[in-house]
Amino acid sequence: MADGFDLRDEPWIAVRWVDGGSAWCGLRELFHRAHEIVDLELPVPPAASGLLRILAAMTARIARDDEGVRLDDGDVAEEIVSWLGVRDRVLAGGRFDPGAVDAYLDEEVPAGRFDLFDPQRPFLQDPRLVAECVDAKGLPNPSGVNKLVFGRPTGVNGAVLFGHFTDGEPVAVPGAEAVWHLIAQLYYGPSGQCTPRRITTVKPGNGDAGPLRKAVSYHVWAPDLFTTLVLSVPLPGEGLEAEARDECPWEAGELPDPLGPPQELTWPGRRLTGHFRHAVLLKPSADRSGVCDAYITWSTHGPRHADRDPYTVLDRDKDGQLRVREADGARALWRDLDALLLTDSGHRSLRPAALGDLPSHLRSRLSVRAYGFHQDGQQKDTTWFEATTPPVLQWQEEADPRMARHLARCHRAAEDVGERLDYAARLAWKLATDTSAVSETKVKLDRKKPGPWAMAARGRYWPAAEREFWKMTDAERCDSPPLPPLVNAALTALDEAIGTAGRADIRVERARTRARSTLRALLRPAA
Repeated sequence: MADGFDLRDEPWIAVRWVDGGSAWCGLRELFHRAHEIVDLELPVPPAASGLLRILAAMTARIARDDEGVRLDDGDVAEEIVSWLGVRDRVLAGGRFDPGAVDAYLDEEVPAGRFDLFDPQRPFLQDPRLVAECVDAKGLPNPSGVNKLVFGRPTGVNGAVLFGHFTDGEPVAVPGAEAVWHLIAQLYYGPSGQCTPRRITTVKPGNGDAGPLRKAVSYHVWAPDLFTTLVLSVPLPGEGLEAEARDECPWEAGELPDPLGPPQELTWPGRRLTGHFRHAVLLKPSADRSGVCDAYITWSTHGPRHADRDPYTVLDRDKDGQLRVREADGARALWRDLDALLLTDSGHRSLRPAALGDLPSHLRSRLSVRAYGFHQDGQQKDTTWFEATTPPVLQWQEEADPRMARHLARCHRAAEDVGERLDYAARLAWKLATDTSAVSETKVKLDRKKPGPWAMAARGRYWPAAEREFWKMTDAERCDSPPLPPLVNAALTALDEAIGTAGRADIRVERARTRARSTLRALLRPAA
């Protein structure tokens, strides 16, 4: 369609080329030149996280070896060794076959499915919402474009924080940005109250959280996007329906039944793109270059699939149940390395399945890219982040068990010192300011009143601890104890947090001495 927004060729994905230049491209150019791309540069990390899953599903359809066997071939997938062999041969080709890319985009997927504004089947949207999301008079009841864009205020009393956007005077969002937020809503959207959707006589106005809500997502990151995408295709998984036809939303013949049971989970398409709990419909602007309004509501109230997302870490809670690791905007990526390197980090965590069975000849060049969205389980969004490690996957336990366990010890030591520093700083504040606190043994610390030194000390310690941690990745330091440099970093952070202004105050100096002694106690041999 000439008046549409065709995601195959419209420039909506920001990339960085191997020569250092940046550009925008559509799906066709991205796959044609993936071997020349070193990075995705979407400014909305939750959109990048979802996009990688979408691209991985497309990669499984497009990538094929020198004999024409595709990565999503069901017969090959029945034997993991055979499938890994196909993947190795795909990687050896060094790029996607342009003919296979065009065949998928132009022939295998029905016409119009990659158009953001197609009237019958717009990309990742449900055109039925214009008739199902209506008010008491039967008139359309959209959610508003501000509801689509993460970071914009919504409602009459929404706070204006990042730009002067109000529901009373909505500002259209360019088509490229609308796609980012469409993807982010489907994967990270909120739970709770939403625009009501009437299908029968009932008109529910609440929905479930998106499948990645609150989560941090970890991806293999190679020197070029071609290798990254091929390695992003998850291994054929057990417990997935093998007989049902595997279809992504843009490939399916029919729209899903919102009142029916969830579709059977299949590999790889539905596993990566079949967990959505929201339905979205975008309204194009008059010139069809942007989006001026949107419907966002629930897509199903059926039970969630129990399948594990292949890009998330699972942690055991105190009851032994596995939970997806939540994103924390104040936590640096290196603190997750033990869960990414060890096959089972002390039975506490399970690493992402997508980080397993990597080609040995590529490990020394493989990093980890993390995308996180710090949210609560309902409506509150705090911050999002993106981070990339150095090439650490060469130290995975199956490849280098000595280094993997060494780094796990280093991380554990850093966490122990960080916890002790927090206690020491709170203790110092209490001893310096509470006249009734005469000794550490008689002090009762109130976590609700930690004082200013604890936060200041943590803020100084963790960057310093990270610098020490990366020094410990030197193979010659594998047998060196990690505690001394970390404790020294904590002592420096504590002194800087307390400062020099109180050195004339005997109570502050006594508190400082007691806190430093508490930290040094970590270096004493265990009884």
